[in-house]
This record gives sequence, structure tokens and C-alpha cells, in this order.
Amino acid sequence: MSYDLMVFIPEAAPQTPAAFQAWYHAQTEWTEGHTYDDPAITAPALRAWLVEMRQTFPDLNGDEATGDNDYETDYSIGCVVIYAAFSWSLATEALETVLRLAQKHQVGVFDPSFEANTILLPADGTMHPLPAVPPPQAQKKPWWKVW
Repeated sequence: MSYDLMVFIPEAAPQTPAAFQAWYHAQTEWTEGHTYDDPAITAPALRAWLVEMRQTFPDLNGDEATGDNDYETDYSIGCVVIYAAFSWSLATEALETVLRLAQKHQVGVFDPSFEANTILLPADGTMHPLPAVPPPQAQKKPWWKVW
């Protein structure tokens, strides 16, 4: 069993939990028409995140993979998402590293491994949960309606 996390480009993802879940399931159908092991196809922020992640969690399918290193991680690379499957024994360390680098590179994080299905977005230098309901848009009154 693996501990799975997905990072994504926030602007590409829906901003409500229900729509996000549907989008997540569509993304993980892996139907983009390319292999899912080429960092060149993903967004620059995700590529930068991946370069740093691989320093601690090397690619299980990479050139230097040994198959006997618990830190080796299976990455599936899409255009606007990267799905990472970590060794369950490293779940805490993986989550801490993913969050730190997601904040640094301003990408979102989704944790499908638990019932809460936490969706975190970068804002104001930290990671914040996606609100259950998007904030209402301020309605402007015409200038002639002052009351």
C-alpha cells in the first residue's frame, strides 16, 4: 500500500470541493495522450517542485532506481498535476516535504489517502484549505443607488 499525494497548478483546478473531486478523478484517468514519466510536459512550477522532491524521494522508475530504497517514489506526471505514490512508512516525512516544497513553488496539494481528502492551496506564503463554499463575490451597486 502506498501513501499518495497529488500536487497541481491551482489555476487549473476547480475551486469547490465537489468540482475538485470530479476533476481529480478525470486527471487520474491518465488520458492526456503522452507518457506520464516526462517532466518536460508539465508546468514549470510543477517541474521545479519535482526536481527538489527527487533530491529526497528519487524516482522509482528513474535511471538510478535500485528498487530497494524506501525513499524511491512512483511519480505520474501530467500537464497540470503530478501524482506521487510514497512508501507508507514514510508518509509523515513525505507530507512534510511535499507541503514545504508546494508552498515554495506555489502549487496546490491534494491528499486522497484519507477520508478528509484535504485540498490545500498556496496563499499569503502559507498553505490554506480549499473553502467548502467559495467566498461570495462583492456586489457593487450602481453609483446612483447609495442606500
